[in-house]
Amino acid sequence: MNGIFNYIDRPSPIHALTGATKLFCLIFWSLAAMTTFDTRMLAVLPVLSLLLFAISRIRIRDVSFMLGFTAAFMLLNNLLVFLFAPLHGVEVYGSCHELIALGGRYVLTREQLFYHLNLFLKYLSTIPVVLLFVCTTNPSEFAASLNRIGVKYTVAYSVALALRYIPDIQQEYRDISLSQQARGIELSKKENLIKRLKSASAILIPLILSSMDRIELISNAMELRGFGKGKKRSWYMARPFRAPDLLCMGSCVLLFALSLYLNFRNGSRFWNPFI
Repeated sequence: MNGIFNYIDRPSPIHALTGATKLFCLIFWSLAAMTTFDTRMLAVLPVLSLLLFAISRIRIRDVSFMLGFTAAFMLLNNLLVFLFAPLHGVEVYGSCHELIALGGRYVLTREQLFYHLNLFLKYLSTIPVVLLFVCTTNPSEFAASLNRIGVKYTVAYSVALALRYIPDIQQEYRDISLSQQARGIELSKKENLIKRLKSASAILIPLILSSMDRIELISNAMELRGFGKGKKRSWYMARPFRAPDLLCMGSCVLLFALSLYLNFRNGSRFWNPFI
C-alpha cells in the first residue's frame, strides 16, 4: 500500500522552494481554478500541473492510491450532479441542445456535458497541485517557513507534528494489520467487503491506544523542554526566500489575476461557447 500524504525527498527545483512559497502558490493556484469556469484556462492548468509533477520527479506510483481515490470521487460527484440537476448546464449556458432523451426529466444535452467537462478539469487543475505540495514539502522546513512569515511558532510546530504524524499512523496501521492477520483474522481481498470491515474494527482499538500513548509521550517531552515558554525559537531547517521563490509566487498571482480578468471579460464565471 502506498503512503498517503507522505513527504518524498527528491532532488528537484520544486523541493528546493521554501514551504511558505509552496503554500502561497497552492492557495493562489487553487483560487485561480475555483473562481472561473472558463474552459480555456481550466484546460491549461492541468497541463501545467502535470509539468510540475515531472519537474518534481514524483512518480505516479508514489501517489497512485490518492489518484485512484480522487478519480472515484470525481466520477461519483459528476454522477450525483447529473442525478440531482440534469439540466443545470442548460440553466448556466442559457441554451439547450438535446442529444439523448433518457426518460422523464433526464435529458442528456451538450450544455450539461460541457458543464461536467469543466467540473472534471477543475479537479485535474487542483488535485495534482495539492499532492505535489504534500509530497515535496518537508514538515520541519514548512513549519520554519510559516513562522518566518508571521505564524506563531506553536501553531507552526503543531502543523509540522500533524504532517509527520500521518505517515506514523499509516505505518502503525500496517503493523497492527499484519499482527492481526498472523493471529488468523482475514483482511485480504479473499474475504467479502462486509467481513473485511468487521475484521478491520479489530485494528481500531489498538491503533487508538497506541496513538494516545504516542501523543502523551510527545506532550511530556515538549513540556519537559519548556516548549511554548519563550516568544521565539530557533529552527534547524529555516531557509530564506530566493529568486525562484519570488518567481513562483509572482506567477501564481498572475494566474489568479488572469482568472479574474476572464470572469470580467466573459461577464460571468462561465465561458459560453454556445452563444
